[in-house]
Amino acid sequence: MGIEAKLFKINEAIEALRSEEHLVAEELRYHRHLNDDAQRDAVVSDDWQDRSFARDTAADVNRFEAALDEIRSRRERLEQRRDKLLRRLGDL
Repeated sequence: MGIEAKLFKINEAIEALRSEEHLVAEELRYHRHLNDDAQRDAVVSDDWQDRSFARDTAADVNRFEAALDEIRSRRERLEQRRDKLLRRLGDL
């Protein structure tokens, strides 16, 4: 497979990851808002269910942050690979 074909595939993968990154970031934003409310409710409530819900929402936020970090890491690795191929293409 030539450099141009590799670049095309990498660019497609980068674009797919950007789309996924946007969706996960929006989902994270939703879970952060939910968690903010849950944490406030847990502080002012004597109900164990509020505290349990607050723990669950905090775990959701952590899970989505980790997923977003992973997606960004994969995208950055592909961008570095693309840049390396572009430099090789320029040397030809």
